[in-house]
Amino acid sequence: MQDKEEERSLVNVENKLSADGFTQDFNVVDGRLHTIGSASDKTYAPDEVTIVDFYRFEGESNPDDMSILYAIETNDGVRGTISSAYGTYADSDALEFLTQVEDLGKNLTKGHK
Repeated sequence: MQDKEEERSLVNVENKLSADGFTQDFNVVDGRLHTIGSASDKTYAPDEVTIVDFYRFEGESNPDDMSILYAIETNDGVRGTISSAYGTYADSDALEFLTQVEDLGKNLTKGHK
């Protein structure tokens, strides 16, 4: 049986997500989500993306260096992941994009009460 620490390792989470169909890698360039290494070079605006789940990981040497792995689904069914670092190694483009997606999701859920 795995302990919680091992179960939450980045590799194990990525393997589980991949088995669940989150196989595409994404990055953010110029405020749009891009597919990486895909035959089609598709891009998505924040309102075309849903964050399905996310996992937090603390840096081994410095707990302030945290990263989050997001499981994402696009409006046309592409499923994949993007990671975003916080603290020293923050990627401001990815953070800004993911914050917009989160805000849109919160606004959508408020409207369905």
